[in-house]
Amino acid sequence: MKLFNLHTHTHFCDGSDEPESYVKKAIELGFEFLGFSGHSPLPFENPFAIKPERIDDYGKEIKRLKEKYKDQIEIYLSLEFDYIPGILEDFTVYKNRLGLDYVLGSVHLVTNPEKEGLWFTDGPKYETYDEGLNNLFDGDIKKAVTAFYRQTNEMIVTQKPDIIGHFDKVKMHNKDRYFKEDEKWYQDLIDEVLSLAKENNCILEVNTRGLYKKRSNTFFPGIDILKKIRALNIPVTISSDAHKPDDLPLYFLEAISSLKEIGFKEIMKFKNGKFMSVKI
Repeated sequence: MKLFNLHTHTHFCDGSDEPESYVKKAIELGFEFLGFSGHSPLPFENPFAIKPERIDDYGKEIKRLKEKYKDQIEIYLSLEFDYIPGILEDFTVYKNRLGLDYVLGSVHLVTNPEKEGLWFTDGPKYETYDEGLNNLFDGDIKKAVTAFYRQTNEMIVTQKPDIIGHFDKVKMHNKDRYFKEDEKWYQDLIDEVLSLAKENNCILEVNTRGLYKKRSNTFFPGIDILKKIRALNIPVTISSDAHKPDDLPLYFLEAISSLKEIGFKEIMKFKNGKFMSVKI
């Protein structure tokens, strides 16, 4: 199977390089296709999303590269949308404005209706995770994690993204400090997400970034959840969540191997403008 990646960040958001550097690297590696998915604009100052005034330039640049390299690799235009209820517009606004090929939806910033502010569950520092947990949820991890997954559920139902990104990434900075992933309340939340993902025909991403960044000892989602996904026959794809050109292929083959061991026979890829399953 040829390599591919549908989750790629460039210097338009929090990635390191211009988009063309990623394209050249992908061609060098023999990629079948490459999808760009910059962080969608947010209506407040932040260090990682595409600036609203640059969003059209982002779309034009990816489309330029799509045409320039069309004889060497398929290139697709997407965004990784943050879902923040009551703060962001529907995904369809930018989808229609830019003419996106597919939509990737994720939750990084969690709301608490009872308090102002956002709990940032991602990023390199666990201190930020802890601070948000304490300030917005008074240190109640069960309440905070429940809010994270309920926000994910709301995204699935209201926005219907094609792909759900790293949906259990809330575990990354936990590292068994606040909860264990085998606790019943946590597994019940996972089951809710999986049920809605299946009902709404979403693809779940097997995200390898936590492994190569050494922030997790499993994929997002982890092996036990992937077993549930297999049992429910929910489709999956593989992405490295690349922030540098060299990130593009990382742990792709390891992910394929793990999926085979679990019993997956197919994964989803994007070809000629549509998703399709391919044998692994």
